[in-house]
Amino acid sequence: MPEFLDIRHLDAGYGRSQVLFDVTLGIPWRGGVAVLGRNGAGKTTLMKTIVGELPAWKGEVAFDGRDISRSRTEQRVRAGIGYVPQEHSVFARLSVRDNLAVGSLSNKDAGAAVDRVLAIFPKLGQRLDQPAGTLSGGERKMLAIGRAMLGDPKLLLLDEPTEGVWIGVIEEITERLIELAKDIAVIIVEQHLDLALRVADYAYVLDRGRVALQGEAGDVRGNPELLRYLAP
Repeated sequence: MPEFLDIRHLDAGYGRSQVLFDVTLGIPWRGGVAVLGRNGAGKTTLMKTIVGELPAWKGEVAFDGRDISRSRTEQRVRAGIGYVPQEHSVFARLSVRDNLAVGSLSNKDAGAAVDRVLAIFPKLGQRLDQPAGTLSGGERKMLAIGRAMLGDPKLLLLDEPTEGVWIGVIEEITERLIELAKDIAVIIVEQHLDLALRVADYAYVLDRGRVALQGEAGDVRGNPELLRYLAP
């Protein structure tokens, strides 16, 4: 059975600078997959290439049985890919309510979709009229994830979802991601190793733009090579 997201021999980068080299990975239609690696390993580049913000130089990106390697970002989003970038993921001057309204524009059942997001992240329901820029780091991440979920994605890409988040809120976000991964495919890039491997069933470790290690999350956690690939 083909993978839900099937990436084959992917090269990508910025300008003339190549970052990804012959990356091959597969994502099942449901469950969590972690992408690990030190800073500069190519994790964010991989996420941007999957969603179409960066072009694939070589190789193929197939999603739900269709080659999307040359598809525009908006086409990939409409096909069912949601993306929460590391930075600038909410409209700071808009209220929480308006951020959710923007996220639900393409949803035919926007009211029900917003209600589902507020059920997942009830703290947002207490901040609906508050400007998003005044939220705490954890609340902004919740809002960003919630906005992405309003597009009813089949695959959710999360780049550092707990960066800048108070430790007391990280556990709440982790639990919500574990629940989401029971219903859809989730790819998580995350510096918190324990969090990433709790959400993920499978993990890939990038080193200098190549897949250096992969396997079931428990096996990767116990691999003595892991810390070498994560060390600064």
